[in-house]
Amino acid sequence: MRPIHIARVVVALYLCACRPADSAEEYVMPVDPHSFANTEVCRVRHLDLELTADFEARILSGAVTLDLEREPRTTQLVLDTDGLDILAVEGVKTERTGETAALPFTLGEHDPVRGRALSIELGAHDRRVRVRYATRPESAAVQWLTPEQTSGDQPFLFTQGQAILTRTWIPCQDTPGVRQTYSARIRCPAPLTAVMSAERVESDAPGTFAFRMRHAIPSYLIALGIGQLEFRALGPRSGVFAEPAVIEAAAYEFADTEKMMETAEALYGEYRWGRYDLLVLPPSFPFGGMENPCLTFATPTVIAGDRSLVGLVAHELAHSWSGNLVTNAEWADLWLNEGFTVYFENRIMEVLYGREHAAMLRALGWQDLQRGLEELGGDGPDTRLHVDVAGRNPDDAFSEVPYEKGALFLRAVEAAVGRPEMDRFLSDYFDRFAFQPMTARRFLDHLKADLFAERADLYDSLEIEEWVYGTGLPKSARAPAETAAFERTRHERERFLEGAAAGELDVTGWVTQQWIDFLRGLPSTLTPHQLDDLDRTFGLTATGNSEILFTWLKIAIAHNHQPAFPALENFLIRQGRRKFLKPLYQDLVKTDWGQSLANEIYTRARPGYHAVSRETIDDIINPKPSTNPPD
Repeated sequence: MRPIHIARVVVALYLCACRPADSAEEYVMPVDPHSFANTEVCRVRHLDLELTADFEARILSGAVTLDLEREPRTTQLVLDTDGLDILAVEGVKTERTGETAALPFTLGEHDPVRGRALSIELGAHDRRVRVRYATRPESAAVQWLTPEQTSGDQPFLFTQGQAILTRTWIPCQDTPGVRQTYSARIRCPAPLTAVMSAERVESDAPGTFAFRMRHAIPSYLIALGIGQLEFRALGPRSGVFAEPAVIEAAAYEFADTEKMMETAEALYGEYRWGRYDLLVLPPSFPFGGMENPCLTFATPTVIAGDRSLVGLVAHELAHSWSGNLVTNAEWADLWLNEGFTVYFENRIMEVLYGREHAAMLRALGWQDLQRGLEELGGDGPDTRLHVDVAGRNPDDAFSEVPYEKGALFLRAVEAAVGRPEMDRFLSDYFDRFAFQPMTARRFLDHLKADLFAERADLYDSLEIEEWVYGTGLPKSARAPAETAAFERTRHERERFLEGAAAGELDVTGWVTQQWIDFLRGLPSTLTPHQLDDLDRTFGLTATGNSEILFTWLKIAIAHNHQPAFPALENFLIRQGRRKFLKPLYQDLVKTDWGQSLANEIYTRARPGYHAVSRETIDDIINPKPSTNPPD
């Protein structure tokens, strides 16, 4: 961990106001090693943005006004920034007149992970502070796209704040342990539309879009998108925004969104965010989806035409409970967001699409976890659920572990106590800790006091502490049960490997997940004839299904199957989803011949990637020294 100022060590004495209702114990929230903010004595409770988007200069400029809750003797507000031009800081004396007075401020030395601390000297009565500022074109959170990079004839802008990038477009207390409400007014040129992770409210100024988030959220969930957008309703409280060329396909693909909302509510309680809309972003978006409240940001790579990849919507919707409602207090506990969400997602998919479909998703998740653990050394330090990310960017620890190991842990608990009891516990958990930060220790204490109150021996036999704080998988971990659907894929794969032609295989009715399982199980010793036969028969190189194409391209790289390389190059250039980019570039650079091809493709593709993807792929093409903590 990086050295921390003595004043911040006092944070260890800071008692979070929220605690389990049935416990007198107050939980100490951890010091966030990724934030400079002095949240122990001065907290932002509301944030009001007024920004103008300049697409020619690639700058957002304006001001943010912060409403503070502060200790009486506090003389300073410390915010997180990174790459911002701070123009002025003012104390807002009254809301009615808007009278302001300049406040002294300083920017600290640049930290390669955290950016720069903005320290503001407060007057005795300052409760509102306005920071006038501008972003820079290279802001890591903001991607500015030219019309050529979109599906239309207009530019596009989107932000991506998770994990610690909101500070690159808003001066704020950029830690998931602090929640605030927010409002915003965004100016952009016609014919563009602005959308945000908040309720849209009426604006009386042309070219200005106004928003309000009534619930307190962590800073990483503040999000902005601007583009030439159309809207289609999916239900009474759900819909989708997308560029005109994409909107009809998106509306068809996400038609079951309202059903997903109803299913989620039946499982774990009321949806508390009002509307649930989706924004389909241009292909450079680095993630499958981002769970911004009220408005999930989604990649177009899930638009397969057959609704086979809509598990992503179920995942991001589930975050409305696990992540947005109850949030990891620090990035060391990302699993509290993602593991719960994978578990919840699977429950939604089971209700809507059947047990067999959900079982296939669990089996593929197990495969993903096994590969992820292997990449991390089997029992490396980053295979823990509660992982040490101090002193490095939380994204450097990104893996399948918080997602799939976290979900596997919850399924192990469910198997031990029964589904009805597990559902009761989770429904109560989301309600009891709504709009609060959560740590691993706090969750486990609550789990033990509630679900295992009369079953302490069972708590120990399930190795629950080992699941969270231990590396790898506990001895008690079990793979998901085999599925009849994957028994079919295994049978047909064995037939193919024994000499049957691809055209002789029985693939009738196969869904995306079966194709992925079939392809993943193929050996690395296929002949050119076998590869050609598979591709010619099933059109794998030409498929519009991104998940199947990705899996096939990995096979092509493993076999140096050059007929697929034009599709590989096109895939790496036209989309920026890190889930796909990282493994493909990794596979290329591992080969004698692939390093030069990876460099050649990346040189062309890099300008179109978001900063999140660029940082990951930069380290693959030109590796930097490891920052993994010692085990």
